[in-house]
Amino acid sequence: MGGEAQAVKLHESWREPLGQEFASPYMAALKQFLVAEKASGKRIFPKGGEWFRALDLTPLDQVRVVILGQDPYHGEGQAHGLCFSVQPGVRPPPSLVNIYKELDSDLGIARPSHGFLEHWAKQGVLLLNSVLTVEMGLAASHRDRGWEKFTDAVIRLVAAKEEPVVFLLWGSYAQKKAGFIQSVEQGGRHLVLKAAHPSPLSAHNGFLGCRHFSKTNAFLESRGLKPIDWALPGV
Repeated sequence: MGGEAQAVKLHESWREPLGQEFASPYMAALKQFLVAEKASGKRIFPKGGEWFRALDLTPLDQVRVVILGQDPYHGEGQAHGLCFSVQPGVRPPPSLVNIYKELDSDLGIARPSHGFLEHWAKQGVLLLNSVLTVEMGLAASHRDRGWEKFTDAVIRLVAAKEEPVVFLLWGSYAQKKAGFIQSVEQGGRHLVLKAAHPSPLSAHNGFLGCRHFSKTNAFLESRGLKPIDWALPGV
């Protein structure tokens, strides 16, 4: 992607295998759309240098868990390129509050005072949205513009890894990506855990009580891999 996104530091582990995606006509069309949106005065979140932040913080060879979101938060100062995460000093949105409730009931981890999830990303938790940009104040405004094809390619790369990975698919939108993943139940090596989305509209339909965090660590440890430290340090 050109313009602002050229300054992005995309980790080499992703840059080469995703080269075909960056060179594809759909990506050129997506870039054209984003440039036109900005030229017309619309505010796009997150800023260009953070569109690929999830990939930058979690190299392909280090991915152990994938949490898949929908599109970035569309409020001022919230989105910074990691799904469900907000920048330090920004109040955790309702979906993240429910994630914290589940962490507390599952692992006894008290709710942190912030919503900054980089600590997870740096341990191999790929915090990927399906759509990587949004117009301020308009949820899902950049859906079906090409980002989904790009993030499909990311999920395919992770699913092709030899090492076992845990995929946490919350809500029907995230669960559409399950088709690319060969799960343990299908004779594959990856663990796919599904639950309702943590948003206040659906969290009580199966997200709260899913125990995905302890299940993730039990699976990783059963494969001789280090568990995730889900407790967030202060910022």
